[in-house]
Amino acid sequence: MEAKAIARNIRISPQKARLVADCVRGKPVDEALNTLSSLPKKGARIIKKVLESALANADQNPNIDVDSLYIKRIYVDKGPILKRWKPRAMGRAYGIRHRLSHITIVLDEA
Repeated sequence: MEAKAIARNIRISPQKARLVADCVRGKPVDEALNTLSSLPKKGARIIKKVLESALANADQNPNIDVDSLYIKRIYVDKGPILKRWKPRAMGRAYGIRHRLSHITIVLDEA
């Protein structure tokens, strides 16, 4: 049995979030939570919330043993880009692209 959680339109670039996702891929849930708690990155805080949501989803299913869960799949997809403009010298404008991410975590029993 699998449990899944998806967070959409998260305000972090996919490249930065994938660095954190690679650290916990394939690990047991309790070990992944400890790793995410100790990482000093913004993406660790966000991915930890999604992991806790997937764990809560798994807890709702009586057929799943929560103690034996591991991260089967974790991936970060590109979301929409917020385009903003910043004024520069001599009447020019400089584009700013705020990248968003979709984070998906799938848990499975070992």
